[in-house]
Amino acid sequence: MTTPQPGILAPLPHAARYLSFSLYAASAAPRALKDLCAVADGDSLVVGIGASLVSALGKEIPGLKPFPSWSHLGVDIPSTPHALWCWLRDDDRGELVNRSRQITHLLEQAFDPAGSADAFSYGSGRDLTGFEDGTENPTGADADRAAIFHGQGAGLDGSSFVAVQQWRHDMERFEAMDPETQDKVIGRHKAGNEEMDDAPPSAHVKRTAQEEFAPEAFVLRRSMPWSDQHSAGLMFVAFGRSFAAFEAQLHRMVGLDDGIVDSLFRFTHPLDGAYFWCPPMADGRLDLRALGL
Repeated sequence: MTTPQPGILAPLPHAARYLSFSLYAASAAPRALKDLCAVADGDSLVVGIGASLVSALGKEIPGLKPFPSWSHLGVDIPSTPHALWCWLRDDDRGELVNRSRQITHLLEQAFDPAGSADAFSYGSGRDLTGFEDGTENPTGADADRAAIFHGQGAGLDGSSFVAVQQWRHDMERFEAMDPETQDKVIGRHKAGNEEMDDAPPSAHVKRTAQEEFAPEAFVLRRSMPWSDQHSAGLMFVAFGRSFAAFEAQLHRMVGLDDGIVDSLFRFTHPLDGAYFWCPPMADGRLDLRALGL
């Protein structure tokens, strides 16, 4: 019996590191992936596989595709696909550093490092703006239904898709807004986290109200703040049983539905964007049979 990688449904850790890799030696990829399976427990290390790697292995995962690139009404959504993605989860940043080195070494026979970002928990699950993040996240059985494949057959059941975007905030621009304007940008009152009755159509909660799409567009968000010595923002991570719900929300945020752009773009924008397939677990190891491994 296959199960999801447990880190997908688990509570967020105190610290995380995201690693992405490009493929340079397709012939060595099967061996490198098998080595990765030896250390990937699906909990402290969640693994995602990109469309280019699946194609290089001569396989197909139904529904897996490159991230879309959109430019509309002054908003640019970049697509930066990668072959492999690793989400390292721990409460000890030292462990993240050492395990990152181990994983990079295991993969070096076939993959080059393509990106890295460190993230952390802030307060009770808040974005750096001070607003709570993921308020409408599904929980329990609803989270499982939103994020995990069921009834797709051996090698697919228990797997998930994930959309990953690193958003960079202009905190000075946000902090220059008065508190009422900040609330209207998000569509919630920062104090108390209550949704505003009179939120404008451009408010983020109005643009992404999951239950108002047809069909409903529920995703399981596992986002965390990130920072380095120069910048900071939100590492947006959303799991789903398809990319349709995520794309419906992003489509509306950019204004492609009705010409109304999400107010978030007043102070933040995505630096990248990639899709991955997160294989299931079987007997405590990644189940890569869908890839012929």
